[in-house]
Amino acid sequence: MPKTSARLLALLSLLQARRDWPGALLAERLDVSPRTVRRDVDRLRELGYPVAAFKGPEGGYRLEAGTDLPPLLFDDEQAVALALALQAVTTTGAGVEEAAARALTTLRQVMPARLRHRLDTLQVTAVDPATAGRGERVGGGTLMAIGAAVHAREVLRFDYAGSDTPRRAEPHHLVTYAGRWYLVAWDLDREDWRTFRADRITPRVPTGPRFTPREVPGGEVAAFVAGRFQGAQAPGDWPCRGEVVLRTAAATVAPYVRDGLVEALGPDRCRLVLGAWSWTALAAGLGRFDADIEAVGPDDLREAFARLSHRYADAATAPRPPAPGPRPPGP
Repeated sequence: MPKTSARLLALLSLLQARRDWPGALLAERLDVSPRTVRRDVDRLRELGYPVAAFKGPEGGYRLEAGTDLPPLLFDDEQAVALALALQAVTTTGAGVEEAAARALTTLRQVMPARLRHRLDTLQVTAVDPATAGRGERVGGGTLMAIGAAVHAREVLRFDYAGSDTPRRAEPHHLVTYAGRWYLVAWDLDREDWRTFRADRITPRVPTGPRFTPREVPGGEVAAFVAGRFQGAQAPGDWPCRGEVVLRTAAATVAPYVRDGLVEALGPDRCRLVLGAWSWTALAAGLGRFDADIEAVGPDDLREAFARLSHRYADAATAPRPPAPGPRPPGP
């Protein structure tokens, strides 16, 4: 007879393989008595697994509907680490974004209420996933404190490295950019939007009063953060900014777009909003993606596409220079 721990794992595997298992069949598959099966089911219930019994000629057991994966037990630090990893990977462009989002949903559903509440307070926006920078380490406690303030819409009071006075801010988004964590917040003392490096933040307790959220300039936190780091005072500060629809997956485009906005419109279509210093440069930059392009606007961008199309057509039909002839013999 296998050890109890190995037998419990085998029992879990069987319960997930089909909806209903007659008790006698489970006993046969596990090579144990029906009484041992009943004891093992009780052990699983004590561990929090929702195993239900059903009556009938072939009474047996089933793992309750909605539990495709067994509940996992994590301490607080593990829950924080897993939530961070799953939320960050949803925008990596690695092709596993949907699976990561579903895994995070499944994890939340099987968590105890206390840990589920902690996960709900930590909402992360990942910006510029293509950049492979390495930032300073941030303690999980700091991230949880910032995330909780963002979730509760409570004024965050904190000490900031390099500043002699405590800071007060309305926290709106916790973001990653170029390998670092940042807080996007409305600075109450300076009455302006700021991005604070999380590794320089030391939260103070308790937090301040609740506030009514303001809208991030431009309405898009990703564009706002990217604009700040490219030196712009506000999102969309490029002289020329246009919108197109590309006939390719968003995950294919996202790794190569630093400060643009990429939105999935389906498995093989995405919307891209991008800026440049000139309309011709913007049209040429959009042409680097190996995909059909639908110009949404503005008209300046369509005209730039037309100019480039004529220029490229002329280049393709231009006469080729004659091939060099044989070199004359040397003296």
